[in-house]
Amino acid sequence: MRPLLPLALTLLLAACGEGESLSPPDARLPDGGRYRGEVVNGLLQGQGRIDYPNGSYYQGGFHDGQWHGDGEWHGSHGEVYRGQFVQGLFDGLGELTTPDSHYSGTFKQGRRDGDGTLKQHDQLYRGQFADDQYQGAGELQMADGSRYQGLFSQGKPNGAGVRSDASGNRFSGTFVDGQLQGSGTFDSVEGEQYIGEFKDNRLEGRGRYENAEGDVWIGPFKDGALAGEGELLGADGSHYKGQFRDWRFSGQGHLQLSEGSQYQGAFDNDTYHGEGRLTYADGRVEAGVWVNGVRVRDERGHLLPDPLDLALLNQGALLDQALARLPQAHGVKPGVASGPAAGHAHTGAASPAKPATGLYSLVVAGDGQQSVFLREADYVSNLLKVRFGATGQITLVNHRDSMATRPMATRESLRRAVQALAERTSNDDLVFIYLTTHGSADHQLVLDQPRLQLADLAADELASVLAPLKQRDKVIVVSACYSGGYIAPLKDERTLIMTAARADRVSFGCSEEADFTYFGDALFAQALNQTDDLKQAFELARASVAERERREGFEASEPQIWAPSGVIAHWQRLRRQQAEQALNL
Repeated sequence: MRPLLPLALTLLLAACGEGESLSPPDARLPDGGRYRGEVVNGLLQGQGRIDYPNGSYYQGGFHDGQWHGDGEWHGSHGEVYRGQFVQGLFDGLGELTTPDSHYSGTFKQGRRDGDGTLKQHDQLYRGQFADDQYQGAGELQMADGSRYQGLFSQGKPNGAGVRSDASGNRFSGTFVDGQLQGSGTFDSVEGEQYIGEFKDNRLEGRGRYENAEGDVWIGPFKDGALAGEGELLGADGSHYKGQFRDWRFSGQGHLQLSEGSQYQGAFDNDTYHGEGRLTYADGRVEAGVWVNGVRVRDERGHLLPDPLDLALLNQGALLDQALARLPQAHGVKPGVASGPAAGHAHTGAASPAKPATGLYSLVVAGDGQQSVFLREADYVSNLLKVRFGATGQITLVNHRDSMATRPMATRESLRRAVQALAERTSNDDLVFIYLTTHGSADHQLVLDQPRLQLADLAADELASVLAPLKQRDKVIVVSACYSGGYIAPLKDERTLIMTAARADRVSFGCSEEADFTYFGDALFAQALNQTDDLKQAFELARASVAERERREGFEASEPQIWAPSGVIAHWQRLRRQQAEQALNL
C-alpha cells in the first residue's frame, strides 16, 4: 500500500462524492474538490468533508489544510479507511477495507506498522508489521489449515517459529525465508518425531527419527531419508548398526534380532545380500554368500539348494496331510466327492469318529510379509479348539519361515480346503472361517508369500470358493482393511459375517512385531474370552476398537456385522450340546 500524499489545498482528486450534501460548499479546491466545514485563515480546520470528482471523499478532522485526527476515507474503487490520520496519512489506530483485504491495527505514515490483523486472499495474519510487511512476532494462517507462528522479517517467516501443515504435522526451529533450516524438530500427528538438522524443510544432516511404534533411526539424513553409517533401534529389541540407503540396510552392517540371532555381513534393501555370517540363538551358524535373504553358497563356495524349491516340492504333501486329518461327520459317507479336492481330502489313515454335531474351522493368514497374521491365525485356531471345541481344523499360512512345514494360503489351497470341509461335514455342523491379512480399497484380500507372486482374493472370488459350503451354517470373520466390502457378496441366511472395518475404511494393527491386529485382539483375545455370545462379543470388540482408535487419533474403522438368527441359534445349540457333553463325562 502506497503512503497517502499530504492533503492540503493542492489535492489532485476530482468529481462528485457519494452522499455529498446538496448545500453549497464552503470552499472549492483547485483540484475540483468541494469542502464543507470550517476555514480559518484560508486553511481547512476542525471537522469537515471533502468530495472529489472520482467519487472518493474524506470526512473527519482537519488541521492546517490536511486530514488530521479521527476520520474516514472512501476511495473510488471501494476502499474504506476509518481511524486516525496525521498530516494527511493513515497514522495510529485504524481499519482499512479493500475489495480483497481487511486490515485492523496500527499505521505509520500511511503504511501498516505495529500490531494488527490482515485478512487477504487465502491468508489471515495476526501480529506485528513494519513498512507494510509482516515484521516481528506473528501468526499466519492459510485457508487449507496450515499455519506458522513465530518471527517474521520482510514479509516471510524468518527466525524461531513453528509451522503446522493442514494435517497437523509440526515443524519447529529456525526459518529462513519460510524454510526450516539448521537444527529443528518434526512431530507428526501419527506420533512420529525427528530431532536434528534440516535444509529447506527436509531432513538433512545428523538426526534422530522415531516412528509411532517406537523404532528409532539415528545417523546422517539426506533428502529426507537416512543414508550412510547409522543405527536402527527396533521397538522389539532388535538393533542394526551399519550402512543405510534410503532408510534401508544397504552395505556392510551388523543386525541383532530380538529372538537372539545375529547377522554380520552385507545387506541390500533390508535383506542379507553378499557375504555374511548368521548365528542363531542356539549357536548354529550359517555362513557364505546370500542373495535376497537366501544363502546360496556355503563358506567353501559350494552351491546350496534353494529352500524355496524344496518347500514348493513339499507343499502338496503338506496340504494333503492337513485335509486328511479332518474328521468325518456322523452320517456322511467317505469318498463321495469328485474333483481335485476329493483325492486330497481322503488320503492317509482312517479319520477318527466325531460327535453328531460339531464345529469345524478354517483359518487363513494371507500376507507372509508381516508376522502378525501368522501369530493371530495360530491364536485363533487354538482358541477355537480349546475354548469352543473345534474338532476339525485347517490352517493355511503364508510366512517366510513356515513354507517348508505348513500348507500355504493360496486360492487353490483355500478352494481345496473348502471342498474338503463340504465333504467331511453335515448340515448339523457349523463352520468357523477366519481370514486375517491386508485388504485393498477395491476389496482384494492379499495373498503374499515372500519370493512368490500369488494372486490376491477378490470378494466375488471368495464367494465362489465358499460355494460348496452353501448348505452349511457358517461364521466368517475378516480382519483386513476395507473388509466391510465382503459382506454383500457373502451374506445369506446361513452365513454370519463380521468384518474389521467398513467397506471404505482401513483397520489397524498390522506390523511385524505385533501379536494381533486391533480387531483380532478385541474380538478373540478379549471379547470371546469373556462371552460365547457371538453378537455380544462383536459389540464388545467394536467398542474396544473404537476407543483404542479414538485414543490413538485414528479415523474410526467401524467394524460391521451381518447376523442371521438361524446361525446364532445354531451356535447357541452347539454350545449347549458341548456343555451337556462336558457334564456327562
